[in-house]
Amino acid sequence: MGAAGSSALARLGLPAPPGPRWLGVAALGLAAVALGAVAWRRARPGRRRRLQQVGTVSELWIYPVKSCKGVSVDVAECTALGLRSGHLRDRFWLVIKEDGHMVTARQEPRLVLVSITSEDDRLILRAPGMDQLVLPTKLHSSNKVHDCRVFGLDTQGRDCGDEAAQWFTNFLKTDAFRLVQFEKNMKGRAANEMLPSLDQNYQVAYPDCSPVLILSEASLADLNTRMEKKVKMNNFRPNIVVTGCNAFEEDTWDELLIGNVEMKKVLACPRCIMTTVDPDTGVIDRKEPLETLKSYRLCDPSEKSTYKSAPLFGIYYLVEKIGSLKVGDPVYQMVQ
Repeated sequence: MGAAGSSALARLGLPAPPGPRWLGVAALGLAAVALGAVAWRRARPGRRRRLQQVGTVSELWIYPVKSCKGVSVDVAECTALGLRSGHLRDRFWLVIKEDGHMVTARQEPRLVLVSITSEDDRLILRAPGMDQLVLPTKLHSSNKVHDCRVFGLDTQGRDCGDEAAQWFTNFLKTDAFRLVQFEKNMKGRAANEMLPSLDQNYQVAYPDCSPVLILSEASLADLNTRMEKKVKMNNFRPNIVVTGCNAFEEDTWDELLIGNVEMKKVLACPRCIMTTVDPDTGVIDRKEPLETLKSYRLCDPSEKSTYKSAPLFGIYYLVEKIGSLKVGDPVYQMVQ
């Protein structure tokens, strides 16, 4: 087999069996891969599943501070707690009130105007009318650990200091706020607390529901055909954007392989007024695109106990096998 054939199989995690009979099989196999068709992969002992390409990664996003702007990256590690690139970790920082309750753009829509960059071991936060805030990504162990409440559940966060607290307080001008950072040894929110009806086993830092949110370009395009004023992908804040599939095809995916990362569907993402915050102006509309989504994206009546009246847009995933992924990676569905 040529080097190109070997590398194509290696990307699929397919070892080349020894023996001359493999040459004929390889030719057929590579032709199938070229057509975006199906390959076999042994993902775990005793489990043999087909790989079927369903799309390609077009964007990767990390949202370091919950409700603030995302950071677009080309390559990311995918940990059990979500995407990571250098010191940037997805939703590892959280604005809270002094009593520990979370603050998001649902209550303070101008949070979406705060941008984040990473330089060495520092985060740089910028916002309109504000001097930049420089934060160390490693906090001193003497900083206070707060008990926090995220969607009514207990978690923790280490205080980022008075300067950060004053910065957010001055920018938002509505209350006294503090910024906290999640650390891996802290108590996260467990799946069985967030989703008692589902048999899942994982933890998250400050995301709404799961470590990874996936949405397709086609689903956004479909929504925008129904909208007078078009909305952007960052209204919906996905971690992984997929191209090359049909609108809402992601609803049908269960287990995925992207790069060397394996993920499993948790549930569809029920949407709220957060989607009505304009990411460019920080103004909350409270109606669109939520009303349009409600006109055609409500759940099946049998799932109403889970989703109630929230429209569904995007899919939450847990991470079954950690690894790395990048823009341009094929997205494979793993089928039994």
